[in-house]
Amino acid sequence: MRVGWAFTGAGHLLLESVEELEKLALNHEVTVLLSKAGEEVLKMYGLYDRVKNVTGGYYRELAREKDQEFSFPITGRLSMGRYDLFIVSPTTSNTIAKIVHGIADTLVTNAVAQAGKGKIKTLIVPVDLEAGDVETVLPSKLERDKCEDCQTCKSAAACPKDAIIPGLEIDLLKCSGCGACQIACPFGAVSGGKIITIYMRQLDVENTHKLTHLEGVSILRYPSHIQDNL
Repeated sequence: MRVGWAFTGAGHLLLESVEELEKLALNHEVTVLLSKAGEEVLKMYGLYDRVKNVTGGYYRELAREKDQEFSFPITGRLSMGRYDLFIVSPTTSNTIAKIVHGIADTLVTNAVAQAGKGKIKTLIVPVDLEAGDVETVLPSKLERDKCEDCQTCKSAAACPKDAIIPGLEIDLLKCSGCGACQIACPFGAVSGGKIITIYMRQLDVENTHKLTHLEGVSILRYPSHIQDNL
């Protein structure tokens, strides 16, 4: 089977999505599409290399939005029906809002539109499915209440990307999620994988439900449900 898999900028369900991608790529040709935010967030969570490692070869490309300019030429394959399935997981509320309103001005939203034109089945795993509270995982975070503001910050010295501003914060746009800073800090002031509770807005949930009216699009609750819909 030939599959297209797109990542957007959601941290929720990101690890689970990468794990399912790795399983799928063992037996199928998978082209990975990364939105600009999707690429950034994968790096923040230390997952970018895992995604990159499943690609390599024709129909196994890693297509980054910043390399596709404004015409997104790779999405032409979808409109021509060159794939058997297209997956977007995880999918941000911003991406879903654009899809349900027919906006196709990003790599991922354009790919969804072209998949529809090519009559390719599309599976979407949204992060905003039901209103209310949901637990999600944060990338690396500087816990300032534990930081001793050392004259020489061991975490900053250990960071290969110079992403740590001692005593202040972590520049997540530089962070690669390697975890070296967490190991180096003697006071446990850098956390990784911290679970927080966020609230899903009713507006975003309503937009997600509108996806059910799009022909050829199916909504899945979790990435683990993808295997059952191949």
